[in-house]
Amino acid sequence: MINRQIIKSIKSLITKFPVLALTGPRQSGKTTLLKNSFPEYRYISLEDLDYRNYALEDPKGFLEEYNYKVIFDEAQRVPHLFSYIQTIVDESKKMGHFILTGSQNFLLLENITQSLAGRVILFKLLPFDFTELKNEKILLSNWKEQAIKGFYPAIYDRDINPSIYYANYIQTYIQRDVSQLINIHDFTKFNNFIKLCAGRTAQLLNINHLAKDCGISPPTAKSWLSILEKSYIIFLLKPYYENFNKRVIKSPKLYFFDTGLVSYLLNIKKAKDISEHQKGHLFENLIVAEKEKQNQHQYLLYEYWFWRNSKGVEVDLLYKKGTKFVLYEIKSSKTIQSKMIKGLNYFDELTQRKTESKIIIYAGDRNQKRTHFKIERWNNIT
Repeated sequence: MINRQIIKSIKSLITKFPVLALTGPRQSGKTTLLKNSFPEYRYISLEDLDYRNYALEDPKGFLEEYNYKVIFDEAQRVPHLFSYIQTIVDESKKMGHFILTGSQNFLLLENITQSLAGRVILFKLLPFDFTELKNEKILLSNWKEQAIKGFYPAIYDRDINPSIYYANYIQTYIQRDVSQLINIHDFTKFNNFIKLCAGRTAQLLNINHLAKDCGISPPTAKSWLSILEKSYIIFLLKPYYENFNKRVIKSPKLYFFDTGLVSYLLNIKKAKDISEHQKGHLFENLIVAEKEKQNQHQYLLYEYWFWRNSKGVEVDLLYKKGTKFVLYEIKSSKTIQSKMIKGLNYFDELTQRKTESKIIIYAGDRNQKRTHFKIERWNNIT
């Protein structure tokens, strides 16, 4: 079993809240993590029809039997349990009373908001991050090969060919999650929609164009994007904008949580299959997704943005550290050129030198600390 970074934060905070909730995409390792890290907790999967019927038909009896230190997996399948759990934890005042997990973010969070607000701490477990793979000495040295292989645990634990894994993952995902969340009549069209999204990874999202290319209406495209977000397939990176007296882009950029899935959807099976057009976008997705995985797994609580003006001057990724900005330029090149820092310098001047650090992440193999910026190799980003 590969050690997960998130467990350190979970163990330090489970004693501070009555309920802990762990979300994330299907097969990201939630069940394995909790079973191995909390053996003193009983594990109940509400995907199991017997347990689910018991909880639906007799919630009081169910929670009398499973009343303390229990992991309820796929808890959103029995939404009325949340109100009963609220009463139990309010009366007991015990910390770490229950652990809830779920792979459908919307349904789980909706029930938590309604019944358990203030009583629960939330965590997201995403596919493996670089650090987790490096610690096991299984992070590949070639970024293209790593991007194609992806980061889902089963690929590593069971040595599954990525193409076989992702083909099954998409089919299972459509059958289980999408059909539960929304009524889609044409799964072929929905499948095509996901592929069109993969072709737009690390690019500005234009819902009207996406809908037109898929042959669906813009409201349908917006609904389908929401489903992909709620199931942790994609995430949208928001633009950062203030009143800079300059016209800036206000559309989000689209990314996938896992580049292995992107590669499969684009029929990329080997490094040589990556075109020059795809290379920059795939590399950017790899890095931005890694930063978000670090953010969630280390419980850093950063909010990430990008910035671009109408002339195309851009900062690929940024966040605020106090009142200062940390800026990133992401390049798939193996060499560094001075012009790569142009967008970061422009933003620094625009914000009146409120930048703490400027960092170029590239596909090369050296870290460098230059006078006005740092260079980080792709597999050693911090």
